[in-house]
Amino acid sequence: MNSPCGSPCNKQYRVSHTNSYIRILHASPNAPGVDIYVNNVLTAKDVTYKEFTQYIPLAGGLYNIKAYPTGTSANPVIDTNVNIPPRSIFTIAVTGMLADIALTLVQEPPIQRGPSDTHIRIAHLSPNTPHVDITLPNGTKLFSDVEYKEVTDYILVRPGIYELQARLAGTNNTILSVPNTNLRSGNIYTVYIVGLQNGNPTLQVLIPLDGNTYLNV
Repeated sequence: MNSPCGSPCNKQYRVSHTNSYIRILHASPNAPGVDIYVNNVLTAKDVTYKEFTQYIPLAGGLYNIKAYPTGTSANPVIDTNVNIPPRSIFTIAVTGMLADIALTLVQEPPIQRGPSDTHIRIAHLSPNTPHVDITLPNGTKLFSDVEYKEVTDYILVRPGIYELQARLAGTNNTILSVPNTNLRSGNIYTVYIVGLQNGNPTLQVLIPLDGNTYLNV
């Protein structure tokens, strides 16, 4: 894969030499697949809805990120600058509906943890879903009143298989149930809520392994 900075680096985007990592998540429900350019270098090709790229190593610094509909290189749907601090890990999510598409940065900070500790958090990326509580079927709240584009703090849970539910905040109205969620010992997870409530594509979750589980920065 080409360096996201190119050679030589554009002087507008000065970087250090400390490694960081980013990956791209396509979470815009009605946007087409996109090609991602970092400092005008094609870095991820044809990223489609619900897809994560691999983590991409790069130096900490200021980067320009453009997203073009796959196979095109004019009129980007996103053209913005992001700052990636040295020694950091981010998931950079393409969010919102196509009319207001944008990037949402989800940092994956280091966590002091034991070898069997399991952590989860929530990233609410469904553009038409109101605030939600994340609960267990018995009503136990894991996260309260999570709003659109909010990324909660991690919480420590016991490893095991869970049924997670999203309820409209402050109510017993369950709008999404996710059975058989296997949270393994020693792992760190972000539960990404994507899709549309009562729409197409439907509301669902993505539960990847966060890079701070295994990447050293």
